[in-house]
Amino acid sequence: MNELRIHRWPGLVDYRQTWRAMQDFSANRTETSCDELWLLEHAPVYTRGRNAREQAPGGAIPTIDTDRGGDLTYHGPGQLMAYSLFDLTRLGIGVRHLVSGLEAVVLATLERFGIEGRRQVGAPGVYVGAAKIAALGLRIRAGRSYHGLALNVAMDLNPFASIAPCGYHGLKVTQLADCGGPSDLTVVAEVLTEKFLAHFGFAPKEDRHEPYDGSEQHLLARP
Repeated sequence: MNELRIHRWPGLVDYRQTWRAMQDFSANRTETSCDELWLLEHAPVYTRGRNAREQAPGGAIPTIDTDRGGDLTYHGPGQLMAYSLFDLTRLGIGVRHLVSGLEAVVLATLERFGIEGRRQVGAPGVYVGAAKIAALGLRIRAGRSYHGLALNVAMDLNPFASIAPCGYHGLKVTQLADCGGPSDLTVVAEVLTEKFLAHFGFAPKEDRHEPYDGSEQHLLARP
């Protein structure tokens, strides 16, 4: 059984440093490196994927152009980021299987909290009714994935109103706390991790839970 190393960083983790750390890990991992799941929150930031057509509104919230797929979205406190650093070749899956799997993990997490989520054809992510609750964005290099999913838990949703989320004008967004779910990211992260392990058939390697010290080197530290 493939092993999954789980890292959790309490506090707000810098987006750009996280992105660089994911790139570095993916470029330097070997055939025997454990797959990893990174669970964390970001300070307010707009990010644009490689397919982005829209510009961010500017103002106090910075914008970062990234190498993930997808369009423009927002990340901020109260949103759970789950970055899946997987060797797809070793897992024997393709990109479509990974996307479907990430959606399945979110759907199973919502179900645990009594919330009925759904997929939408042609618009990756997870929805509750007409509103989006989780967004996906991935990068695959040499059969290895990074970036992942963003699940809205208990956050300020107002920054989404200034953009066309994921490229869809008028798209509504929602979050777990507004759908009757928990507002505690730790509780949600525990369930989400359980669903990751079950869906992809991983055995947990370990669970590192430590404060973020503000450095990229901290993100790259390996036990």
